[in-house]
Amino acid sequence: MTKRYNMEPIGEIRSCYTEKFGIPRQPGLVTAAVGQLEFYPPYNREEMFKGLEAFSHIWVIFIFHETINEGWKPTVRPPRLGGQKRVGLFASRSPHRPNHLGMSVVRLEKIRVEKGSVSLELSGVDLLDRTPVVDIKPYVPYSDGPEDATCGYARMPVGQNRVEFSPEVEQFLVYYQQATGRDLRELVLQTLRNDPRPASQRAAGREFGMLLWNVNVRWRVVDDGFEVFNCEERNSDTPQ
Repeated sequence: MTKRYNMEPIGEIRSCYTEKFGIPRQPGLVTAAVGQLEFYPPYNREEMFKGLEAFSHIWVIFIFHETINEGWKPTVRPPRLGGQKRVGLFASRSPHRPNHLGMSVVRLEKIRVEKGSVSLELSGVDLLDRTPVVDIKPYVPYSDGPEDATCGYARMPVGQNRVEFSPEVEQFLVYYQQATGRDLRELVLQTLRNDPRPASQRAAGREFGMLLWNVNVRWRVVDDGFEVFNCEERNSDTPQ
């Protein structure tokens, strides 16, 4: 008889990625992508984090909460293979998994303690806003990053697509950083350099939009890169 195990989230991510489109396919590719891990009681007690400040990175184990209703698939088409070739589910990092669990290595920027409650400030995230987290662990380089590891078809992306900003967008980005303290320009730049488009949507001239924090960023494909031509701020409940 198959045993069943119950898990409950210990907290949730507040991320700059408030929609799925635009999220990097792996952690650490966009170092400007920041987030905050907020813990639920009773997991937000200060003593539970004693010693964590000595580590530069942590593992975040989370739930792909927006794919649960879609179920799981035995084979998938990874973006690194152009979305054309299938591999087995367990040879991929697809979110369509039997238990919908994911794991990301992110940089621990700061442990924040306010009124006895703890939250973690993170960077290099590839996580959707409001992602439920079920556990965290310190990242240990000598065991978690073996020197002889290979990565099959999941080769390191180049991340060098040219990105241009219109004068109006440049002006908005200056205003937004002054008003919020958020470096939206660098976030857009790094996100687009890693090309968030699905393999099936890479025709020249197409226009795209992605929501970063509370800003709808509009961009189009040009000859050898991308042009960001509009940014529009929306009123919404966004992470701080």
